[in-house]
Amino acid sequence: MKLIFEKGMEGRGCTLLPPSDVPLIQLGEKHKRKQELHLPEVSETELSRHYTELMKRTFGVNDGFYPLGSCTMKYNPKINEEIAKMPEFADIHPLQPEHTIQGCLEVMVLAEKYLSEITGMDRFTFQPAAGAHGEYTGLQLIRAYHEAKGNVKRDKILVPDSAHGTNPASAVMAGFTVINVPSTKDGYVDVEELRKAAGDDTAGFMLTNPNTLGLFEENILEITEIIHQAGGLNYYDGANLNAIMGIARPGDMGFDVVHLNLHKTFSTPHGGGGPGSGPVGCKEILADYLPSPCIIENDDGNYHLEFNKEGSIGRVKAFYGNFLVVVRALTYILTLGKEGLKHASESAVLNANYMMHHLKDTYPIPFPDKCMHEFVISLEELKKEKGVTALDIAKAMLDHGIHPPTMYFPLIIPEALMVEPTETETKETLDEVIEIYKKIYKEAVDHPEAMRDYPRNTIIGRPDEVAAARKPVLRYRYDGASN
Repeated sequence: MKLIFEKGMEGRGCTLLPPSDVPLIQLGEKHKRKQELHLPEVSETELSRHYTELMKRTFGVNDGFYPLGSCTMKYNPKINEEIAKMPEFADIHPLQPEHTIQGCLEVMVLAEKYLSEITGMDRFTFQPAAGAHGEYTGLQLIRAYHEAKGNVKRDKILVPDSAHGTNPASAVMAGFTVINVPSTKDGYVDVEELRKAAGDDTAGFMLTNPNTLGLFEENILEITEIIHQAGGLNYYDGANLNAIMGIARPGDMGFDVVHLNLHKTFSTPHGGGGPGSGPVGCKEILADYLPSPCIIENDDGNYHLEFNKEGSIGRVKAFYGNFLVVVRALTYILTLGKEGLKHASESAVLNANYMMHHLKDTYPIPFPDKCMHEFVISLEELKKEKGVTALDIAKAMLDHGIHPPTMYFPLIIPEALMVEPTETETKETLDEVIEIYKKIYKEAVDHPEAMRDYPRNTIIGRPDEVAAARKPVLRYRYDGASN
């Protein structure tokens, strides 16, 4: 497929913008480009076909089964989009006077209220642009808390070996040293090892619950208490909140700060370059350190943006975050209501257990008794016996029109496939997918050599992934060369 820059001819185009109705200002020579700007000159037909061709090369939740473990790729209801594109929300400007955006401020106040209730937190900020950005923000709250108490020696963040990779990365970026905590053979945090690791230099502990193996930490109250007794704080990675929404709350488990992925749990757009949203909630002990501005309600019932709040860690993003993503999330919450949110989580857990139950006699599943919203398959033995890898199985799925699950994660499971069907899939879809999974596994056992040729029917076959990693083409050059 050609790049848009490789299409068209000089002088070709389509009129999309009206003529300028303001005076044309000529820049001085020192501000002008030294060479012409390379912009594609294409007709409207070419432009439309280009983006249609791009669309056909993508795969999303609107195209088919998309069980990306720990990412909750659920369907986004169209009512969310309808509300978000209302001109009263879509056409505002972040520098408008407060009295002209009272309704928009109320949206964020309502979203904060409901997310606080769902998570058991006291306050929220919507500034962080994504989950990892939220992690960084939450860790800065923990840092500010300890520094305010004079505990500068608390520079260690404890992280389980099954954690999302963003957890240790965010901790390092926030200036902490990461201490790895091993898991038990049953897939849970090793409580005794955690007890040994926690001490007077512990700033906090980061945990996803349910964890990345799809297991709910049975000793969660003991775990959070160990950290509190050591003087640290507990950080909840909200990536897997979709399994417990309306059923259990991180705040009741002993967590002090949490980030949420609105694009996962609350059904807003996911991927594609954004926009995202990773709001951070916290207990009252951390509220003073939240990024500014914060929204407060005046005595007259109007809303006010409070800037330069004493103790705040400052801005982490321009203005107030990705506002329209918050509008979508609030729409989702109000549409489902209290019981609907709970039903969504119950259905997600039911779908995952249904799928795991029907696959456990075919695929090796390290923890087959029960799971929450996702489960993990290990193809270690298949690789040893037949030479077929998790990547081979995943590539074969593409030819059946379904997206592969997360591969090679969590790292503590060899040749892992992590499957999360979500609540928005029907039983009929799950039954069809289960049969596809079984068919692929049978072919892997009977004809392992054929598995290395998948996918055969997709637009792009199997690329040379080693060459792509070692010799990536990162930019396009107009002289015909690329590097």
